[in-house]
This record gives sequence, C-alpha cells and structure tokens, in this order.
Amino acid sequence: MDLGLRGRHALVTASSRGIGRAVATSLAREGASVAVCARQAEDVERVADEIGAETGSTVAGFVCDLSDATSIDRLVHDVIERFGTIDVLVNNAGGPPPGSFERLTDADWARAFELTLMSAVRTTQAVVPGMRARRYGRIVNISSYSVRQPIPDILLSNSLRLAALGWAKTLATPLAADNVLINTVGPGWTRTERVTQMLVSRATAQAKTASDIEATLAAAIPLGRFAQPEEIADVVTFLCSDRASYLTGTMIPVDGGVVQAP
Repeated sequence: MDLGLRGRHALVTASSRGIGRAVATSLAREGASVAVCARQAEDVERVADEIGAETGSTVAGFVCDLSDATSIDRLVHDVIERFGTIDVLVNNAGGPPPGSFERLTDADWARAFELTLMSAVRTTQAVVPGMRARRYGRIVNISSYSVRQPIPDILLSNSLRLAALGWAKTLATPLAADNVLINTVGPGWTRTERVTQMLVSRATAQAKTASDIEATLAAAIPLGRFAQPEEIADVVTFLCSDRASYLTGTMIPVDGGVVQAP
C-alpha cells in the first residue's frame, strides 16, 4: 500500500531513541524527509546519519530542549528553513519521572507541565499556520494508554497526558476545516530505555528483579509481551499518511489489549 508519504516533510520530536527514533525511521523508509531532534548534538547527528544511511531518505538533525519555548521556536524555524515546509508533525517527549502524590513538589508539576503538555502545544502552534495555508497537515501525539487506564506510580504522566488528549480532541474540530488532522496514539508497555528505568525503579522498591516485574506486567497483557518500538511506529506512520484521510480527534491504544474499556 502506498501511504503517500514520499516527498512529504516530517518533524519528529525527541527522536534520538525509543519510539521517537522508530517513528522517524518508519517515516523515512516511506520516502518522507525527516527532521529529528534531541537535546544533545552528538546524539541527534548520529541518529540522523544512521537513519539516512538505513533508509536512503533525507534526514536532518536539530538540537532542541522541548521544555523551552524559545528552543521550540528555533527548531521549527530551522526545520522550515531546511525543508521548506512541515507537512507532518509527531509530538513526542520523554515522560515525566514517577513519584507519589506526597513526594511531588510544585517544581515537579511545573517541569512536567512544560515537557508533557506545553511541548506539544507550542510545537503545534508553530506548524499549524503553514499547514492551514497549504490545506494539508498531519499531527500525531505520542501519549500512553494511561489516558484510558491510569498506571500506578506515574501520577504526573497520568494527569498531564489526559490534559494533552483533551487539548488535541478540542483542536481537531477547527483544524479539520483546513484538512489538518490531529490524532493521538497510546502505547502500552514498550521496550524502551524509559520503560527499563521504570522496571528497575519498581524492582528496587519491591525488592525484586526487573525481570520479575516485567513478567508480572506481561502476564496482564492479552498478547503476553511488551511491544517493540517499531510496532508503535507502524500505527503512527499510518496516521501520518494520506491513507488516514478520514481520521481526526481519535486516540488509538497500541497496548496489546490491556485497556478493556470499549
């Protein structure tokens, strides 16, 4: 199936590793030119070179701190200067740290707000005018299945990802008139560095091994295993494509069947 992504220009944030990198690779494999970004120049340059060599597509690396509004403005400006347009935006950011309600401070909440919600809001604000002018755009937000079913120990993420989902669903209606579609993907347990850190944190708290924690979690997943980042990326890539022309305002869990609610 031709997804219609050849010749499109995509920006994938927080894309030096994990799901972000898998999405950038998938889009590049479909023929899109892809901008990847991360906080460290050496990371993003290496990833851009690797994805470009693997896929044969144009991949450019940019440095950005997604918790900083000025850095986001500079990122979008530089990507447009490099590619001319941004047709596809994938909003991805590292999740906020775990923590109990009693231990979270105002500063913790403020940092999580900037990273989890405002990074997507600001990047979208910067790209939407061009998308509306061209009457074409695809925006996909990487969230978590926790927007349907809260995950223990990650109160910040559970709270602010719900806010981001409400924002995206509300924004979908006015954007639809200009053929700019915005959707959300909710990954389940996926083999990424962040998930590995969460497993280690839980194991330490419970005096168990990370393998024990993973086995318990996997047993509650109908498919019986964690996802690979590429399995999330395939769904994101479809939503970024011309084939997803009648989908907007949706949240699609990619969680192996964990969420039982209809």
